[in-house]
Amino acid sequence: MIRHFSWGRQYLWVQFAALLLVLLTAGHARADDPLPSWNEGAAKSAIIGYVTKVTRQGTPDFVPEGERVAVFDNDGTLWPENPMPFQMAYAIDVAKQLAATDPKIAANPMVKALIADDWATLMAAPHHQGFLEIVALTHAGTTVDEFRQSVEAWMKTATHPRFKRRYDQLTYQPMQEVLAYFRANGFKTFIVSGGGADFMRVWSERVYGIPPAQVVGSTTRVVYELRDSGPVLVKTMDNLVVDDKAGKPAGIHAYIGQRPIAVFGNSDGDKEMLEYGTIANPLPSLGVIVHHTDAEREYQYDVNPKSSGTLVEALKEAPQRGWTVVSMKDDWKTIFAPE
Repeated sequence: MIRHFSWGRQYLWVQFAALLLVLLTAGHARADDPLPSWNEGAAKSAIIGYVTKVTRQGTPDFVPEGERVAVFDNDGTLWPENPMPFQMAYAIDVAKQLAATDPKIAANPMVKALIADDWATLMAAPHHQGFLEIVALTHAGTTVDEFRQSVEAWMKTATHPRFKRRYDQLTYQPMQEVLAYFRANGFKTFIVSGGGADFMRVWSERVYGIPPAQVVGSTTRVVYELRDSGPVLVKTMDNLVVDDKAGKPAGIHAYIGQRPIAVFGNSDGDKEMLEYGTIANPLPSLGVIVHHTDAEREYQYDVNPKSSGTLVEALKEAPQRGWTVVSMKDDWKTIFAPE
């Protein structure tokens, strides 16, 4: 009887130890997962496999840290771009504020169209001249410090019309993990976006951990002035350089001076950057496209986006180029970080 009890107790201890080992192993595996917001699958495996490959010393695919450059589009890749890019929302809000206190601005035909939600007028003409006039009203003529303060103030209060959260709280959690994972493995991460460089540099370090010097975006000429208060730089709308499509490789060359080996984008505006980083690159490379396939948690689009973000040609090119296509719906456990 005593022997039977002793054996039973020993058996229970063995079972308990086995269960504890399983739990500890599972917990350790989760702790070691650099991309916990990603579902297991081809996309996650491709990203982790690539980083593992280029950081393993003594192998043919090893890349020295100084050459580990990863570039990321912003709108639609690191945070949403619908129903409109966030910088556009900023320009609209500021224009409406100015119109409320300045009759001359309120009388501007394009401001009237904006207040009336007449987007056909604003977006008419090949280069959307109407909306560019709104951008000029809200961007040009201010010093870079005044602009920074304006953007900072807007970011503290403005919220997304659908998600009802501040814009800077709507970064994609899975992509935040990618940024951290790449940096932890010796990569230097850059934003290369069609958005305004001055707009993104205000918050890029706080939101993404990417310092202003590692942000490449669209630019205009700034003018130096020495005022009574000291030297200032004044923004203009002259010499507009749009960092989109073929402008992205040119911007990378001008501001980074080094060919990237990892490229993340989401639209045809990123196609040339993906090509530049992956085609005939002497170093092992990775191209990734974030495909907006989740209407329930974010948005679903490629051919007909609400604003920017058309994805047709790059998606067609992906298989032959070996680019990894990420499905938001299938590959991401969550879209945004919890509130």
